[in-house]
Amino acid sequence: MKLRVYLNFDQQAVTEPVIWKLAQEFDVVTNIRMAEVKDGMGLVGLEIEGSTEVVEASAKWLTEQDGVKLSPIEQDVMEG
Repeated sequence: MKLRVYLNFDQQAVTEPVIWKLAQEFDVVTNIRMAEVKDGMGLVGLEIEGSTEVVEASAKWLTEQDGVKLSPIEQDVMEG
């Protein structure tokens, strides 16, 4: 399963290695598709790939991190 999400980081979370911790905690492959940090805020477009249950658990874990907001990236039907 491949999940594409946006991660929004607040001023405290933007300096934390959240994506590294995610890869250490779960058996997933992460792919940063885009990232921008300015004025102490961050936005990352991230792909998370692995088994369905592990990807779902990793997404839940991300929502539990202080200062991190997860939003799904809508996919074009043609893109698949």
